[in-house]
Amino acid sequence: MKIKSIVTLIVIVAVIGVASDQQKRGQTGFKFLNVATDPRMVAMGEAGTAIEGGSSSMFFNPASMAWMKTMVDGQVGQVQWFADINYKYGAVALAPSNGAFGVIGFSMQYADYGEITRTIRTDLGEGYLDIGTFHPIALQTGISYARALSDRFAVGGNVKYTLQNLGNGVNELNAQDNPLASKNSTDVVAFDFGMYYKTGLKSLNFAVSVRNFSQEVKYQREGFQLPLIFRVGVAFNAMDIFTENKDADAFLVSVDATHPRDFSEQVNIGGEYVFMKTLSVRAGYMFNNDLDNFTAGAGVHHSIEGVDFGVDYSYTPYDILGTVNRFSVQFNF
Repeated sequence: MKIKSIVTLIVIVAVIGVASDQQKRGQTGFKFLNVATDPRMVAMGEAGTAIEGGSSSMFFNPASMAWMKTMVDGQVGQVQWFADINYKYGAVALAPSNGAFGVIGFSMQYADYGEITRTIRTDLGEGYLDIGTFHPIALQTGISYARALSDRFAVGGNVKYTLQNLGNGVNELNAQDNPLASKNSTDVVAFDFGMYYKTGLKSLNFAVSVRNFSQEVKYQREGFQLPLIFRVGVAFNAMDIFTENKDADAFLVSVDATHPRDFSEQVNIGGEYVFMKTLSVRAGYMFNNDLDNFTAGAGVHHSIEGVDFGVDYSYTPYDILGTVNRFSVQFNF
């Protein structure tokens, strides 16, 4: 009964949060939160809600790190976005006493937009005046916790401090021709919630998550919401159909249904074939996306004296915008 009550509460909160403002399509802020970071999950079509994992779970569903198999799991990575924008991120998860007291994690995501020329309108010359450059940034830091309440059911959550500084806005010059600046920076605390359920049917898992739940924020006058997203996912190892051998190669299949606040519903599917627990080949497809439908990637993992190291890469073509590359390095012991 306790588990059923918790599941019901999470689903109710998710539905209320997503349905709270159906009309604000394309009007959310802090859009850097929509950029998926982990190349493994991205290569699988971002269908990562029901994939059991470690530190990377904090960026998709914190509950799925509840059964982390190592004491420490961490990773750092980079996303090479368009227009020389770079996203950097890192995360580490700790499971003291073999996870008897749950798993705690820390994460960071940073968006570097580079230097942008600052101009203001003027009636002289070319119609604008160059007054230097500015360097907008976006940052999110968070703490996560996940715990298995039984051998099949787990819950988890993130508490995240989120900041975006778009630089000082300049609208006019004073009498001495000095720019009059206004601050364009705001921050907010956001929350993620998740649950994870092992069905007991072979390796079939079911999961739900809600991300970026927060109050409304604003810069000057008009307020806006964060890009809240509700996800439901399933995942299973398709090799279970053919063999009971746990040491055999794995073929993980995952499917997510997503309901974003600022876009239409989507279905994401992904697959990962793991050869001898070393080489992984991945591909995915995101339905009802404007540009980034197909994804692919690969990873290599190897253990050295009890420490497992890994490198992952994902490739995402965005039609006329070009290609987005993601890289990460992981370790666990």
